[in-house]
Amino acid sequence: VGTLDSLVGLSDELGKLDTFAESLIRRMAQSVVEVMEDSKGKVQEHLLANGVDLTSFVTHFEWDMAKYPAKQPLVSVVDTIAKQLAQIEMDLKSRTAAYNTLKTNLENLEKKSMGNLFTRTLSDIVSKEDFVLDSEYLVTLLVIVPKPNYSQWQKTYESLSDMVVPRSTKLITEDKEGGLFTVTLFRKVIEDFKTKAKENKFTVREFYYDEKEIKREREEMARLLSDKKQQYYGLPVNFQAVLLQPHKKSSTKRLREVLNSVFRHLDEVAAAGILDASVEIPGLQLNNQDYFPYVYFHIDLSLLD
Repeated sequence: VGTLDSLVGLSDELGKLDTFAESLIRRMAQSVVEVMEDSKGKVQEHLLANGVDLTSFVTHFEWDMAKYPAKQPLVSVVDTIAKQLAQIEMDLKSRTAAYNTLKTNLENLEKKSMGNLFTRTLSDIVSKEDFVLDSEYLVTLLVIVPKPNYSQWQKTYESLSDMVVPRSTKLITEDKEGGLFTVTLFRKVIEDFKTKAKENKFTVREFYYDEKEIKREREEMARLLSDKKQQYYGLPVNFQAVLLQPHKKSSTKRLREVLNSVFRHLDEVAAAGILDASVEIPGLQLNNQDYFPYVYFHIDLSLLD
């Protein structure tokens, strides 16, 4: 166990570790809330300890003798706990950073798929069949046409430049402002066609069909979506540890009164609630409201408050 001085030192260290552990657990709970932003009603179902809800874990808690052998010096046990908490914090930081990067990448991809026809990605709209591919002379362009100009486009696109393939236009998709049309022409008149199209308020979208790139973009979106959807010493030899959970917060005061009555014989002063605030107990930082005739430790399971 060690000397009184070592126990007092360990008490201070455990107090710090307890505060750190609670803060860490709350950060982990908040991370769950952020990850499940679209299913906040189910967050509590995922706040588990060893696969069970927190209340069940605490009420059925058993000391892990394999991880923390009772025969080990207390300082070694405390050191082990401290190292494990530090590792958990590192893991949390690493996973949080990875999640934030993932979220940012996904948001960027989603923005590309939700913009207008001038800016949005076209990988989920176009298909191989919309283009003339692997031709030495011909190329298929994509042109954005305002809705009021659909009729004008159909009447004039073949004559905007020489060497435009007749009847080669097709409406691929449209939004509230305009439509995306294909047109096939000879490669050597691309620049001339772009100029004439611009003069007629038609915009050639800079896009060339690359099957490998489109497949990569689609797989990246699917992967990101998948990844997003997928942490007192001083007791006598004869003692009993008991977990008490008031059904209501208002019941806490009544529970305290009953406990003081039951254990009054252990410390009349503490039970009466008249501990002198100037009295200092070595190794313990307590005020009048914290001192009772029994060892008391508050476990807060309301991680989302």
